[in-house]
Amino acid sequence: MYYKDVLDNGVVIVGEEMPEVSSVAIGFWVKTGSRFEATEEAGISHLIEHLLFKGTTMRDARQIAESIEEVGGQLNAFTSKEFTCFYIRVLEEYLPLAVDVLSDMLFNSLFSEEAISREKGVVAEELSMYEDTPDDIIHDYFSQAIWDGHPLGRPIIGTTDSLSAINRDKLLSYHKRYYSPSNLVVALAGKFQHQEAVDLLESALSHLSGEKVETKIAPPQTRIVSKSIFRDLEQLQICMGVQGVSLYDDNLYHQQLLNNILGGGASSRLFQSIREERGLAYSIYSYNLSFLDCGLFVIYAGINPANYQEVLDLSRGEIQAIIDSGISPKEMQRSKTQAKGSLLLAQESVLNRMHRLAKTELVHQKFVTVDEVLERVNKLTEVDVQSFAQKLFASEQMTVTILGPLKASS
Repeated sequence: MYYKDVLDNGVVIVGEEMPEVSSVAIGFWVKTGSRFEATEEAGISHLIEHLLFKGTTMRDARQIAESIEEVGGQLNAFTSKEFTCFYIRVLEEYLPLAVDVLSDMLFNSLFSEEAISREKGVVAEELSMYEDTPDDIIHDYFSQAIWDGHPLGRPIIGTTDSLSAINRDKLLSYHKRYYSPSNLVVALAGKFQHQEAVDLLESALSHLSGEKVETKIAPPQTRIVSKSIFRDLEQLQICMGVQGVSLYDDNLYHQQLLNNILGGGASSRLFQSIREERGLAYSIYSYNLSFLDCGLFVIYAGINPANYQEVLDLSRGEIQAIIDSGISPKEMQRSKTQAKGSLLLAQESVLNRMHRLAKTELVHQKFVTVDEVLERVNKLTEVDVQSFAQKLFASEQMTVTILGPLKASS
């Protein structure tokens, strides 16, 4: 059963009861992320996420962690480019505790100078960790290359320079601007009683006030460039891709099925051709990212530098084969089954159900059922996906980013 309630101050509550399970997942979703940051604020959403764990007027950092762990629960958070989420999973009887802890963290945090200084150091170490993980950082370099100058092209975590420029006043101002009731969606999935949950949340959140958040976003301009970054590594890291579709685009599921076929698993064309048949890469795959007004379709490979041109040519060849000759009924059925299996398996997790519930509300302001998604996927044909691929790769040019032992370029 799906529920949606809106408190008088604008907080949206969405819930899905799953009486067959023993736990409940609750997430507080704030409609902000790195794309809403000014250049001088880069990384501030992620830093605030860290700081909300570091002490409130009611609990210190240890008490926040212990309060959930001592009842066997999980507490975590993440920052994306368009949303920030804080979530807890606990047994049903501890839902009041989860609501209390999350509301305390989000709206009573101290932002002490000591905590700010310490967390800046923690995030700086996180930055260093990414720099030391080339198969992770290459994806940020790719985004920067294809969407240069746009907030979506920046890393979520920010940079050393931008973090050093963020002070307590900026943090408090940003928090006040975006952590307002009209910018908050609370999602629950699992074992809970609907009205009891609404009453709990109303008690915890109804006193909140704040300006209605007005955000104006503009899609990035895609650049077709080739950028190489020298790094003394054994492997060459490659990302190549084009602009994909947004979360609202009618071709969203076309893109998902195409991704499954091209590089979305061990049975995909890229994996079979480049790894299994020729042994030219250990890791090769494709993926798609969709945002509110744009997206990306990307191929990644980690390879021996000597295999660079061959892997590039083979990847382009597989794309061209789909454009020219289409896909087989067997591939199409496998891709549909893969999409269906992934969606239905995710439904067995209260956390996944909570995440999906929140995202459909944040994007569509309504609940999109699994059956609706499957119906749209099942209607697609081989010709539909081939036609989409022809449009997606119409320019025959892709942005390419290379990290490793090659000559650097700007």
